Amino acid sequence: MNYRLEPQPLEWIDRSETLQFTLEGKPYKAYQGDCISSALLADGRRVLGRSFKYHRPRGVLTLADHDVNALFQSSERPNIRGDVTQVTEGLALSPCNVNGTLENDSDSRIGWLSRFMPVGFYYKAFYQPRRLFPLWENLIRKKAGLGQVDTSWQVERQAKSYAYADLLVIGAGASGMQAALSAADAGLDVVLVDENPHIGGSLDYQLANDSSVAPERQRLKNSVSQHPNIRVLTATLACGWYTDHYLPLLTPQGIIKLRSRAVIHAGGVMEQPAVFRNNDLPGVMMASAAQRLISRYAIKPGQRAVVLCANDEGYRAVLDLLDAGVDVVAIADLGDLNRRGDSARQVVAKGIKVLQQHGVYEALGRQSLTGVKLAPVSEGQCDLSRLEPFDCDLLLMSVGWAPAAQLIYQAGGKLAYDSGLEQLLPAQLPEGIFVCGRLNGAYTLAQRLADARAAADEAVAWLAGQPQPRDLTAFRDSQPHSHPWPIIEHPKGKNFIDFDEDLQLKDLNNAMAEGFDNIELLKRFSTVGMGPSQGKHANMNAIRVLARHHGIPIDAAGSTTARPFFHPVPVSALAGRRFRPERLTALHAQHLQLGAQFMEAGVWLRPEYYGAVAEREACIRNEVLAVRQGLGLIDVSTLGKIEVMGADAERLLDLVYTMKMSSLAIGMTRYGLMVDDSGVIIDDGIVARVSDDRFYVTATTSHADATFKILSKQIQFCGLNVQLVNRTGSLAAMNLAGPHSRRILSALTDIDLDEAAFPYLGMREGQLCSYPVRLIRVGFVGELGYEIHLPHNAAATVWQALMQAGDSVGIRPFGVEAQRILRLEKGHIIVGQDTDGLTNPFEAAMSWAVPLKSKLWFTGKPSLALLKERCKRRLVGFRLAEGAPEKQVKECHLIIEGGEMVGRITSVAFSPSLGYVIGLAMLDLPLADQLETIQIRTDQGALLPATLCDLPFYDPQGARQRVDIEEVA
Repeated sequence: MNYRLEPQPLEWIDRSETLQFTLEGKPYKAYQGDCISSALLADGRRVLGRSFKYHRPRGVLTLADHDVNALFQSSERPNIRGDVTQVTEGLALSPCNVNGTLENDSDSRIGWLSRFMPVGFYYKAFYQPRRLFPLWENLIRKKAGLGQVDTSWQVERQAKSYAYADLLVIGAGASGMQAALSAADAGLDVVLVDENPHIGGSLDYQLANDSSVAPERQRLKNSVSQHPNIRVLTATLACGWYTDHYLPLLTPQGIIKLRSRAVIHAGGVMEQPAVFRNNDLPGVMMASAAQRLISRYAIKPGQRAVVLCANDEGYRAVLDLLDAGVDVVAIADLGDLNRRGDSARQVVAKGIKVLQQHGVYEALGRQSLTGVKLAPVSEGQCDLSRLEPFDCDLLLMSVGWAPAAQLIYQAGGKLAYDSGLEQLLPAQLPEGIFVCGRLNGAYTLAQRLADARAAADEAVAWLAGQPQPRDLTAFRDSQPHSHPWPIIEHPKGKNFIDFDEDLQLKDLNNAMAEGFDNIELLKRFSTVGMGPSQGKHANMNAIRVLARHHGIPIDAAGSTTARPFFHPVPVSALAGRRFRPERLTALHAQHLQLGAQFMEAGVWLRPEYYGAVAEREACIRNEVLAVRQGLGLIDVSTLGKIEVMGADAERLLDLVYTMKMSSLAIGMTRYGLMVDDSGVIIDDGIVARVSDDRFYVTATTSHADATFKILSKQIQFCGLNVQLVNRTGSLAAMNLAGPHSRRILSALTDIDLDEAAFPYLGMREGQLCSYPVRLIRVGFVGELGYEIHLPHNAAATVWQALMQAGDSVGIRPFGVEAQRILRLEKGHIIVGQDTDGLTNPFEAAMSWAVPLKSKLWFTGKPSLALLKERCKRRLVGFRLAEGAPEKQVKECHLIIEGGEMVGRITSVAFSPSLGYVIGLAMLDLPLADQLETIQIRTDQGALLPATLCDLPFYDPQGARQRVDIEEVA
């Protein structure tokens, strides 16, 4: 059945443009401007989602982003809010939190067990026996989850921008537009924001069919749109308040960080649900939701309706239903008809049945609403002897409102309960914060406009330095628009207070009975208001329940703390643009030609591996084997490269590195380990001595700048005669490694590469392809190899020459991933991966790099002298059995012994050279000395055995770092 109405005067849809989308593979049509929920309802679809805990069917509730009944997943993103997300062409959706389909969710049987799952049951039920907790944890996460994150997501970047205004007005309804106009007429620079794509607020849906409102609506919209002092931002959410009126405005294009001199809050009120059995069935919705469907999307919300009301707004909704062709069979008024206004009189004149002092005892239906039972009600108790059933497929609730005051709370404002209006209203406002409209208790259009003018005048005076505090009560209505207790008990429950969390009235009662009877404790124990809606539809009724439990006023019950952000904000908007630089090496073009797949390494882009994405593992494995069996070439230009010169150069290096550098011979290199004053490892590299007063130092890619700063600081602190030159950007570097490296390189350079002339850990300078180079014999990958440092402009020529010369022996470029496996096979650490912010050299099994007996002082030596005796963990090597799954163990997996965590995996990979999985782990002492086998907990919770073994895994004598292919053969 098509529920689309004839064109409405204020509709948001463009009927000239039709869009196609799918849900669970079924095709649907929508108009441009349709939200997902409206498009589905237009096709007659009632069930839009499943509830968080019990997987109950859910439909439209607020259609205002105050609930998450309609939550969907696409291939691009999870947790799409159907009530406010517009349909786009080709959108393919699936439901969240569903096992099966929306109409047939097999997990709905969880509801049968609800009596065994009282509030807080998960705090108590699943911790004993402890060995089963991982099983329960995985099950609970799966059954109560929301959307699923696609780990192959595409990067989204949204630019942040900055703005300034004299006055920010939040909410572009009647009061917000009038406040902006009055302030702008007074000469203020005004920004007016509204979360909807169009200005107008409730004028455009609650009063859309009221002809008396039309002239005022047109005046406000035209004046706001044309005023030179007003900037209008639609589809924009003010999602937090920070000191000095600094507010992030979330727009579709990103966040605007706005600093304003003052703020007027005109965000209105949020309609609250009534509480009765099965109040969550599809077809039960807020009256304002039905009005939004009619006026914005031209959707007929149902065929036969019952309306539960406690205010004039409910009767206004009845008139809108009648205009839309809906048969209204009855109105249950929780109060007296004689307290209602003109809308009620019009409804009565139309002959609609009105039951005074009546409420809904329960809603009927399984997948959606089929009927209701009404009965006289007093203090939440129904007279069951006078139950009256009505068949219907639509039940509207119009029983009360809660102020959209989260930002006022964040700014330090206070609200108080007004028993005349039965609503929380502003009572104390911080400087520069002003309020108007229904948020301030002004409900009629005349009241709203007058209150807005008064708020604007107050803001203008305050900004002029002539504060004129006004009476906030001056334009408040005299009639209540909320019922003090719209809650009806039922022995079988299912009367929901928080739709996000599946929290029933009995859940709050049970929580309070267990002693969680403070509003903050009640929130945390029961999770009321902690779902994605952040209590927008739940908090007011929860406060009422708590107040009645204690027999105290609403004010005494208190309210929970409102924190930024009160609405969900995408991570892409929070992240903004990349402000860090992205650096490319001199060989970037060569890598592109060779089919490199890049990764970020600090600020650099480096080749992760070479080849097709689909063949990643095979490419990396072949690169490793090329280095081990033939020849490989890697770009290491990202290493820090620092020239250290001067009479005190050796003294400086003795200060900052643990090993003595002053004894280093000219033309040789030494491993350099750097720790801070507390003895924690912060960097490592190679120190080469060029001459008596000149050294060449390398640092890790991510710590290059920091190493230069540390050296500079020590020069200043100690008054040393040393000059530094940071050559990281001006020099390129590459590592030629493998059994063929000496023979291939010797044909291109004038440097004698003979073992006697150029030993392991040596450094020589000369020419390579007619360019000046500095060669270093290093063994990070565990093979005969030469690190080539050369001018930036020579890099491409030398790279191409090496690749051409090595073609005869099957040379391959290799990337960062292959290098990591190669170094792991040799047991070499990566600072920052195998170490953390507390790791010292003794824990990293590097006591050989800390000569404590030396008389030479170096940074961190006093701390290391103490740490040596206090070491509580150590890095160890481990291996899995041959044939064990390669990806089962991951970095940061925990090591378990006796049910306790005793360590973690720092590095792990399949070794192509050895044929099994190897890794490094940080393991507690004395277990690192005592155990032969460790148990690693995998993602599935299973314990996988691994054998501890000595390091290095590959070529423990280091023979392959000193001989070439002919000698190996």
